Amino acid sequence: MKIGMIGLGRMGANMVRRLIKAGHQCVVYDRTQQAVDDLVKDGADGSSALTEFVSKLDEPRVIWLMIPAAVVDSSISDLKSLLKKDDIIIDGGNSFYADDIRRAKELSATGVNYVDVGTSGGVWGLERGYCLMIGGETKVVEHLDPIFAALAPGRGDIPATPGRENIERKSTAEQGYLHCGPNGAGHFVKMVHNGIEYGLMAAYAEGMGILKKANIGKAKHEADAETTPLRHPENYMYDFNLADITELWRRGSVVASWLLDLTATALAEDPDLKAFSGRVSDSGEGRWTINAAIDEAVPAPVLTSALYSRFSSRGESDYQDKLLSAMRFQFGGHHEKKA
Repeated sequence: MKIGMIGLGRMGANMVRRLIKAGHQCVVYDRTQQAVDDLVKDGADGSSALTEFVSKLDEPRVIWLMIPAAVVDSSISDLKSLLKKDDIIIDGGNSFYADDIRRAKELSATGVNYVDVGTSGGVWGLERGYCLMIGGETKVVEHLDPIFAALAPGRGDIPATPGRENIERKSTAEQGYLHCGPNGAGHFVKMVHNGIEYGLMAAYAEGMGILKKANIGKAKHEADAETTPLRHPENYMYDFNLADITELWRRGSVVASWLLDLTATALAEDPDLKAFSGRVSDSGEGRWTINAAIDEAVPAPVLTSALYSRFSSRGESDYQDKLLSAMRFQFGGHHEKKA
């Protein structure tokens, strides 16, 4: 198939390379000309303007947007006048699923189809493939199947889940991509996927933090009214090698996962994590997951706590921490201890 890709960042560019490797033709466009030129060297057909980009695509045109959620609407607006009935716009970024419902409705009035695809795989997707969660009309999604099949990891050497042989309906889930439902469904599933990711990451980080401080009994502790005493320092005399522990857990442990593999890699490369300050961003999906949990009355304390931890990592709790300290001073005359 011939497909156009707008947005040639870390994921978009590698998706183009994977598609070309699978035999698809790719027309590319990005605001940064260097990104276009780099992919032309890898076999893509470059364009320097949207009009040129659209003119190079076969009808019905297939255009994949791999851009930040904040600029999807403006990009669609720029494309609208250039597209015709039956053309297809795919949003493969991390948009809010309710925006997909609105966009699909607005585009349907002009005959243009809209598909939302939650894309997971990050910078490893070129090699491993991308897990794709798809929302849209069935006939449109079926038309795009060769593209999804090329981007997805495929079954590989992962054995089938016991019991799935009894499932009568045909599913592409084992291939690493799935039509999850109508417009918005793809990004809804990806939203919850990322909410779970927040929780998993927080669990690993908190557990490793406890292991790292398991030698606190060796430290000197002040004896004053502002310091909680360590009652049994002899119980905390361990100097654990965290890189070795993560490597250990990768082999036969119940908590083994690809995320643990990446954690082990990070600790092998930088055991003291000197390259990081600890400021953890959130791009929206965790918040949206919690909002959905509230609307559905589904308790999600772990995912909520993981999101709030990210806020704290960026200094968002500084004011309330100062206020806590101020209250302690007011009722007990407690002065802040220096770090």
